[in-house]
Amino acid sequence: MTSGVRRSLRATAVQITAVVVGLALGGLSLAAIGVSPYDGISSLLEAAFGSELALTQTALKAVPLALTGLAVAVCMRMRLWNIGAEGQFHAGAIGATWAALAFPTGSTLVLVPLMVVAAMAAGAAWALIAAVPRALWGVNEIITTLLLNYVAILGVAYLVTGPWRSAAGLNFPVTDVFGPGARLPALGGGLLHVGVLFPLVAAAVLLVLLQRSRWGFTVRMIGASPQAARVAGMSTARSVVGIMLIAGALAGVAGMVEVSMSFGRLRQGISPGYGYMAILIAALAGARILGTLAISFLFAGFVVGGFALQALGVPQSFVLLLQGLILFSALAGTALTRRPRMLGRPPGRRGPAHVAKEEPSTP
Repeated sequence: MTSGVRRSLRATAVQITAVVVGLALGGLSLAAIGVSPYDGISSLLEAAFGSELALTQTALKAVPLALTGLAVAVCMRMRLWNIGAEGQFHAGAIGATWAALAFPTGSTLVLVPLMVVAAMAAGAAWALIAAVPRALWGVNEIITTLLLNYVAILGVAYLVTGPWRSAAGLNFPVTDVFGPGARLPALGGGLLHVGVLFPLVAAAVLLVLLQRSRWGFTVRMIGASPQAARVAGMSTARSVVGIMLIAGALAGVAGMVEVSMSFGRLRQGISPGYGYMAILIAALAGARILGTLAISFLFAGFVVGGFALQALGVPQSFVLLLQGLILFSALAGTALTRRPRMLGRPPGRRGPAHVAKEEPSTP
């Protein structure tokens, strides 16, 4: 067994142990408010993963989490913090809604691709607002992307209470209901739709771009050593803009899926914070593409399972506490896998080569 395989197995064992510890802490918290830990945890896991219907609901909830998670993770590969996936999500929802309202055709083959393209363009354009100052003048992208979130959210509020407000909406801040052509096609006869394939396709494209293309090599090089990349003549500014455009497009597609399938119209509160959850998901996955998909599915399970806990009388705020305990335990496990001394391994040298190895370079 190679040393790389041993490290991977050790890291996986630490992560699994961390999740178990998080579940145990969640059980103790449930006991503190008079709810059986066994009933609470078993209900959460059963509602999230215990049946075909539960797995379907979890998979559907994982779609926006995975797409926004990838939007954050791909930027992390180049040491960029895209805190604006939430705003890019809302921008994508606006773009998709514009397409659905402006071209009310009944043809799914025409309208759905148009909505996807409009959502990608809107999300990418929103990310570009932060990317250009970062690329040209070194403006901190954390601040700009974070503040742009609120602008996009308020933009949705303006549209649904103003120019796009539905006359048949009984004074609620919503748009008109989309036509049948704006709905994503179903997969088989169940609840799943083709939107569940979007994160898989996006992950496959990103893996090819990052691992097999010259642009991907540039991104990895800049992420490992910006100074060495500049010496080699690589354009950091162009790469920053490019990767932010990709991130914005991914988050924009997530917004399109939500307005198309979850609501069938644009309204306030279309996101419970997917873009913010995406930051934690990408961090837990170590910015790895396949890891982001897996963590998104796990996170979606906790969200879906949280509704079952509410049926036991657990307040929604306490459900969020349980999810936080589990996820922060997993984050602690990630930190342990990156601290050789804490896992009983020799720390090794702390030179440039070591730093480069710590950068996410595998799927």
